[in-house]
Amino acid sequence: MKYNLSREDKEWADETYQKICTKLNAECSRSGDKIVYTPDPKTGRYGRDLAETDVSWWTNGFWGGILWQMYHATGETQYREAAEGVERKLDRAFEEYSGLHHDVGFMYLPTAVADYRVTGSPRSLARGEHAANLLAGRYNPLGKFIRAWNDNSASGDTSGWIIIDCMMNIQLLFWAGETEKDPRFTAIAKAHADTVLEKLIRPDGSCSHIGVLDPMTGDLLETPGGQGYAPGSSWSRGQSWAITGFALAFHHTKEQRYLDAAKRVAHYFLANVAMTGNIPLADFRAPAEPVYYDTTAAACAACGLLEIASWVGEYEKPLYQSGALRMLQAVDKRFCDWNPETDGMVTNGMVNYHAQKPDDIAPIIYGDYFYLEAVLRLLDKSLFIW
Repeated sequence: MKYNLSREDKEWADETYQKICTKLNAECSRSGDKIVYTPDPKTGRYGRDLAETDVSWWTNGFWGGILWQMYHATGETQYREAAEGVERKLDRAFEEYSGLHHDVGFMYLPTAVADYRVTGSPRSLARGEHAANLLAGRYNPLGKFIRAWNDNSASGDTSGWIIIDCMMNIQLLFWAGETEKDPRFTAIAKAHADTVLEKLIRPDGSCSHIGVLDPMTGDLLETPGGQGYAPGSSWSRGQSWAITGFALAFHHTKEQRYLDAAKRVAHYFLANVAMTGNIPLADFRAPAEPVYYDTTAAACAACGLLEIASWVGEYEKPLYQSGALRMLQAVDKRFCDWNPETDGMVTNGMVNYHAQKPDDIAPIIYGDYFYLEAVLRLLDKSLFIW
């Protein structure tokens, strides 16, 4: 979709795109098909290759997504070659299997599915279909939800856990339903979205990160704080997953309740960021001090706001488009690193409100991915991967 930008906003988007090109050209030359996450705080460069240390980590698709977005926008072959390398490396996650969770959507939509959308590769199609079947296999028909995580020593029994992030992962099922013309995938995605809408989205537009359900009945037992401040609080990146995930669910189904949900959460998000200089707090209901921001929430929410803007009437469109622009420009002004000698574009991403290690307030690969996607959307250069 083409957005109606003012002259000043168009100039900003064009200038930002040029800075992105310079930055990512340097990063791609350095990292190639290395699967990256956050830069080393000492060197400012990406270090370890997660293909070697944690091939099933949930963020492992985002560098591939950046590469495919850049190949689509520029046609430069270095991006495609590196993206294909990332995709091949992720095959080992299929082989190991036990480390895969509901995040196969985050892993394989920006890699295999993006590749298939661009090139029509049969191997990439098979990878995407494999991932979709794994995700569908996590569906609990008793409770009508997709199980988020596997059991581990830290969380114990997670057989009834759902998390708001999966609103992004279910886009893999919508894609599979459309691509394979198989309504089972779409039905599972919709059932999960409806459960999330009922159990995690509050009347005021805020949402819980985690819902613990009775796996036999689907009854809601509790809503832990998760990566936010506390139970009942409002983790901003969770809000952004909800905005974008429900907007995309509407994109695929055209069912009004999903667009209405996206708008409700968006209005809550926009009201809160208006009070903090258009940079979201890490949790909108945390104590006033200390102040923690999360730029990744801004970047992801901007994509969701632009998705909503593409489906509403001309009277409503400016609310969502201008909200996205204000956040993107505020992040650019305060937190972007455009130095091509360092890795990571969007600084001050925050993984978890209560984890204050250097890696947890840093440029994070998904912040860069969604910031890039949002700018490309504004310029009508983006690849739709969701």
